[in-house]
Formats: sequence, structure tokens, C-alpha cells
Amino acid sequence: MSAFTRFYTTTVLAAALTSFSFTVPAVDLQARLPERLSQVKAGEQHVVLLGNKVSAGAKAPAFKVVDGSFKTVTLADFKGKTVMISVVPSIDTGICSLQTKRFNAEFAALPQNVVLLTISTDLPFAQKRYCQQEQIDKMLVLSDAVWRDFGSNYGLLIKDMGILARAVLIIDDKGKLAYQQLVAELAQEPDYTAALEALKTLTNKS
Repeated sequence: MSAFTRFYTTTVLAAALTSFSFTVPAVDLQARLPERLSQVKAGEQHVVLLGNKVSAGAKAPAFKVVDGSFKTVTLADFKGKTVMISVVPSIDTGICSLQTKRFNAEFAALPQNVVLLTISTDLPFAQKRYCQQEQIDKMLVLSDAVWRDFGSNYGLLIKDMGILARAVLIIDDKGKLAYQQLVAELAQEPDYTAALEALKTLTNKS
């Protein structure tokens, strides 16, 4: 088999897998999820969020995402730990990159029982490349691209965009959603101080 043939075959197969695994489920999913007009804005327009709206104080919904090797990661994997989740629309864009770098830098000051995650709908390949380039090595960066399970279960999937609304969530060691910050503008960074103070208060009580 020539080098060109191998390249062509690999490219076609990759395109087919991408179309089947990601595009089709996302389209089907959007049609059957509950939706609500939110206070979150993209530019001047309020976006419609898909999925089940959750509130602080409620039991944190289960979710499954994948890591850079497409290995399934679930909320149950962190049972007994406090989980802080930085949610970004697309990791390799300006504001999302700033958010990811900021939380990565804050990791050293966090209590040992805290797990820090970043979740977006970027493909694992793109996330892995970004983390290597930007030396993001203190947090787990996970993808919701396969099933959109996280975005659906937390009501953060933006209709007709296929990305997640910007947010910061904290799940306590008992599995309760203890803190939720839904950022009002997609182009705006979260309130880091408020999120980190909430985490400090929560872990001091534990």
C-alpha cells in the first residue's frame, strides 16, 4: 500500500468516525432535550440552554465524559472528594484559555481532597494538544464531545452551537452541588475570587 493510499484511507476513516460518533448524536440529542431561554448572552443575544436545569443544594447529577485517550471518566470516579469543575465553551480560545490557565495555577493552593476538572465539548485531540502547548498539567481536562452527557445533565449545552455555557461548579464530598456560577456573558471570565472563596469555605467545614 502506497503512502498516499494509507493517508487517504486513514483520512476517510477518521472523517467517517467523526461524523458518526459526534455529529449525529449531537443532532439527535438536541431534538429531545428540554430547553430554556437563559440569562447567558452571546454578544447581544440570550442563548437557549438545553438539558436539565440544576440548582445549588441539590444532588449533583451523574455524568460521563472522556479523557485525552477516550477513556470514560464519571463523577463516581471522584466519590468522597470535593470536585471543582471549570466549564468552558472551547478551550483553545482567548477567554477559555485564560480561565483554564488561572485555575491550573490555583491548583497548588487547593486542599488535597479537591479534584479540579475542566470540561468542554472540544475533541480530546484538541484538548490534549492545547494542554501540551500551554503546560496545563495540574487539572484533568475532559471532553463532553462524545455523549454531551455532562452538558445535558447540568443544563449547560447551548442550542444550535454545540458548546457549553461558561460556568464554575463545586460538588462537595457528599455528592451535593454546593456552588454554581453561570457566567452571564460567554466572552466574560468567571468570578474567580467568589468561586475560590466558596471552595475554601466548603472545605473548611469538611
